[in-house]
Amino acid sequence: MPFSKLGLSDPLLRAIADAGYTTPSPIQLQAIPAVLEGHDLLAAAQTGTGKTAGFALPILQRLSQRHYSANRPVRVLILTPTRELAAQVGESVSQYGAHLHPRLKTEVVFGGVKINPQMMRLRGGVDVLVATPGRLLDLVNQNAVKLDKVETLVLDEADRMLDMGFIRDIRKLIALLPKKRQNLLFSATFSEEIRKLTTGLLINPIKIEVAPRNTAAETVEQIAYLCNKANKAELLCHLIKTNNWQQVLVFTSTKHGANRLTDKLNNINIKAAAIHGNKSQGARTSALSGFKAGDIRVLVATDVAARGIDIVLLPHVVNYELPRSPADYVHRIGRTGRAGEEGQAISLVSHDEVSALRLVEKLIGTAIRREQVVGFEASQVAPPMPPEPPRAPRPARPSNQARKPSGSPRGQVRVRGNA
Repeated sequence: MPFSKLGLSDPLLRAIADAGYTTPSPIQLQAIPAVLEGHDLLAAAQTGTGKTAGFALPILQRLSQRHYSANRPVRVLILTPTRELAAQVGESVSQYGAHLHPRLKTEVVFGGVKINPQMMRLRGGVDVLVATPGRLLDLVNQNAVKLDKVETLVLDEADRMLDMGFIRDIRKLIALLPKKRQNLLFSATFSEEIRKLTTGLLINPIKIEVAPRNTAAETVEQIAYLCNKANKAELLCHLIKTNNWQQVLVFTSTKHGANRLTDKLNNINIKAAAIHGNKSQGARTSALSGFKAGDIRVLVATDVAARGIDIVLLPHVVNYELPRSPADYVHRIGRTGRAGEEGQAISLVSHDEVSALRLVEKLIGTAIRREQVVGFEASQVAPPMPPEPPRAPRPARPSNQARKPSGSPRGQVRVRGNA
């Protein structure tokens, strides 16, 4: 079905054509009509499925069809977990609304930069406000913006906002909004925390889940290279050079680890840059722009900073270290294999990370191919866990037979899983 069949206006269809899109993705196909009809929405979709357009396009259409107010109160509030994602969403909203008349004003506010310029930009009013929760609360407390006219609230990557501890800020902001409004919640997964958040927030929402929970895109090839921890940097350099990788996103667990790895790559003439919470916003923006343009070959990032990296043809993602949470693995490798394109997710796994690898496999429901590179073999390799044999059916017990105590000690846990 083409976009023209979804009820979008000609100016929006022109913007979609300018962006080079022809056919809506599954999340867009379901979300756009639901949002146009004014429903609340609870949507789960992997990163790279086009969910930004899924809410931005119908929101812009609804705004453009209503009476234009000269003082521009905030009518749409989009909350995101990170600066990069806020900037990415703001850019998309402006792009999709380029041909609307009168043009809607969109602003993006986040922490890590001076607040006064943001306050000045908000003075003239704004139709669509994209914000991180903490900075928005700061602006509200300084009377720089009011939220009492918001018609639509979007929580983008709500699961990540909860992981980052924004739940209190989100609840404070929700309390400032009109009770009658449209609510759209987008999340990579439907966790219990997400379900708790939706209680009382969403009213008879339409639920959309376009991909199985906690799964990687089928277009992503996953490989785990078993190696020694001390050889990871050299192995990464070897893989980049021998395979001639030109654009690689590498995840590290810590900010200091990201800096050290970036220095090692630059020292052997592999141009690299790091983005993490200790970097200034200017440095993060510059690094991301250089990476997208191809001037920077390797972008080394922590999990939080990588949110908002949206590169359709990103070919390689490397887990230099496996994340603490298996769900973060899914988020990480979702940076590649986007929009139906093929991608490759590489994990460098030392002996002490094998248990973490098994947890990832248990979560995604599939085994990840293990390999070793000649010259970088692991000195210790944990054998794969053998599949558990099926249990024999328990014989039926006569109803008058007394129940015997279990032979297993209380609290004993039986571990299952694939290698």
